[in-house]
Amino acid sequence: MTDLETRAAPTRAGALRRAAPALAGYVAVRALGLLALFLWSAARDKSAYTLLTARWDALWYVRVAELGYGYEVRLANGDVHSNLAFFPLLPWLERLVAAVSPLTYADGGFLVSLVSSLAAAWGIFAVADRVYGRRAGVCAVLLWAVLPVGIVQSMAYSESLFTALAAWSLYAVLTGRWVTAGMLALFAGLTRPVGLAVVAAVWVAALASFARDRRAAGTGARDTQDAPDAPRTPPGPEAPAGPDTPPGETPAGPGTRLRRILGMVLAPLGTAGYVLWVGHHTGKGPLGYLDVQAGWRNGFDGGRAFARFVADKFTSFPAAVAGIGLTIGVASVVWLYVTGVRQRQPLPLLVYTGVVTALALCASSYFGSKPRLLLPAFPLLLPLALALAGERIRRSAAVLGGVAVASAVYGAFWLNGSGPP
Repeated sequence: MTDLETRAAPTRAGALRRAAPALAGYVAVRALGLLALFLWSAARDKSAYTLLTARWDALWYVRVAELGYGYEVRLANGDVHSNLAFFPLLPWLERLVAAVSPLTYADGGFLVSLVSSLAAAWGIFAVADRVYGRRAGVCAVLLWAVLPVGIVQSMAYSESLFTALAAWSLYAVLTGRWVTAGMLALFAGLTRPVGLAVVAAVWVAALASFARDRRAAGTGARDTQDAPDAPRTPPGPEAPAGPDTPPGETPAGPGTRLRRILGMVLAPLGTAGYVLWVGHHTGKGPLGYLDVQAGWRNGFDGGRAFARFVADKFTSFPAAVAGIGLTIGVASVVWLYVTGVRQRQPLPLLVYTGVVTALALCASSYFGSKPRLLLPAFPLLLPLALALAGERIRRSAAVLGGVAVASAVYGAFWLNGSGPP
């Protein structure tokens, strides 16, 4: 048992002050990354802003915002790339920004990404601070900022928006705000297909809380039988500090149980609503969205295609270096997840991270996208954040500063080269 269930949530102003060092560090890291990108792009006679707002997936989101759904590209090999593969929340926000300001849809996507990245950083801090304390929260945010593909956080992509919604939904779960968690999961489900991970976290946490309530109720009944003269205390509401009912305490009251159920009902509506709409729009029924993804050669094969891709790298010497790097990368992701389990991260975080990681590594999509697809799996960074938080501040700052410089240079090189999708 930790103090997760008993620690009171700070006020909004107090929470912002508490998160200020993490947010300031995040802004500094991202500013460094953007500066490196602009300098590198200028040296190559390219527009850094175009790279951030008008290439790859960013163009598809702008087309949805401008023209709506129905646009597709038919390739010579028979593949059909339809914009129905892109979930609607980011294009909706781009359209909203363009409607209320002189900005273009692409400008709106960039603005949404910048604001969302700050919201995501704050959400990551809030989750890590709640589980491991303030220093670990600051380290978690900075680690997320200095990821090698961290430049995507500043692109007109949906990763930052999704991570912000997911992080705050998880925080709402950890603090027992079930309706808020469900609403944020709904919006996350309108942002990316991996919104299923947020839904799973909300549902598993709620079901676990119901199970704890039943155990607490059973324990209370046995205690009453053992001590018939003990005074009866009416059950109180669930403590707002967490979704768990600690052993020996009274179960949650009817109001809290109702809010849990409402949160569970709300959570899947975004993902389910869009997927069902696509099926209706295409005339292919509930599984029509899978056909849309198949047109992009996206699917879930349990990781077989990715394993073959990695194995093929070992057929020649220069490629073998990349194969070794990929193997180390996948092993590191698995190790971080197992470490999180051993450190007894809260169940919602483990469920969320497990689903995000499985969908990223076990999909048969474009293999170069996998690091980007893992960006929302921020709880993987918590073991590293906890380790850094235990070091001296100077040493932690030196490590993070060096990695930040390397990340900025790599991001500039990557985006001017192969880059996303």
